[in-house]
Amino acid sequence: MIAFRHADPRFPFLWEASTQPAGRWHAEGEGPAHYFADTPDGAWAELLRHEEIVDADDLPTIRRALWAVDLGDEKAARVRLEHAVATGDDTYDACQAYATRQRARGVRRLLAPSAALQPGGATGVRVEHGELPATPRDGLAIVIFGDPAALTGWQVVDRGSPPARVLERVRHLAQTMREVAQRP
Repeated sequence: MIAFRHADPRFPFLWEASTQPAGRWHAEGEGPAHYFADTPDGAWAELLRHEEIVDADDLPTIRRALWAVDLGDEKAARVRLEHAVATGDDTYDACQAYATRQRARGVRRLLAPSAALQPGGATGVRVEHGELPATPRDGLAIVIFGDPAALTGWQVVDRGSPPARVLERVRHLAQTMREVAQRP
């Protein structure tokens, strides 16, 4: 399976140490945990959500690497949490606890709904008398725990910015949207 992730182009695209900051599916000191999206748009959406970018004028200022990574064929365990918990703004503790229990059972990979994309936001493009939106589909996040040595990546973009079309499909953090709404 090929998946995608963005990274700061100055550093390796995967973590090698447990010093990685906590994320949705791992707590402080539980790394490395490698987060991937099933589409390039999903990877870009993760960046936009995390950085709380809501204005299209900010997109050209972004300079991130985009990687295509071969995850191999190992199956990932589908996350069995309510959708609102698996994608919520303030549900990291529940997601981290769930992932900790799964790792204790020997699970090395999780497959979760994308918290960064709105439903149907992983829609691609097809060509039929020009470019048209493909059938809408939901985005997925794939999390792999542990040593990244078995993963091979190809840098697709060295220092790029997300396409503007992604911005409208991001599930922005609620606090960010409240702040945007309050702007004069």
